[in-house]
Amino acid sequence: MILEKTKIAFQKLFPVPDSEDVPVEEEPKETKTSSPPRENGILERDYNVHGYHLDIQLSPDQLTEAVTIVDELEFFLETITGVDWIKENQLELIYDFSRYDFDTCRVVIRTRVDRDNPIVPTITPIYAGANWHERETHDFFGIQFKGHPHLIPLLLPEDADFHPLLKDFKA
Repeated sequence: MILEKTKIAFQKLFPVPDSEDVPVEEEPKETKTSSPPRENGILERDYNVHGYHLDIQLSPDQLTEAVTIVDELEFFLETITGVDWIKENQLELIYDFSRYDFDTCRVVIRTRVDRDNPIVPTITPIYAGANWHERETHDFFGIQFKGHPHLIPLLLPEDADFHPLLKDFKA
């Protein structure tokens, strides 16, 4: 039941013109390949294969609204991490949300930013626990979280001028 409720809540972020019923995309059948990022939208995934139920790709300007949706549906934030897609000159942020009550549901929210200008809005006002995750992601990938209350290094020295999880980082 929570899965259906979550899908319906997210479909307002991806309106389809001249359509009353917006179907959730089926999971692609291809194997893993190096391909350009998929279009923004919702994919329903097989939990037994992927470990989550919904995979949501969106633009950075939709992030705050998407996180507000999972908050209102009483999900909790598990983690935030990044991926450096150096060939595409992009950084991807991955947010994992879960709800474990009578009806387990896991949601992954993804957004991509340009490596040369990696800025996304903070979600700390919505999930206070995101503070630490955003600081760690900033340390390792250099992503700026606009509006973050205290974006100082969490694990690296304060004078560090490098981000060790970027693929072009040289130790």
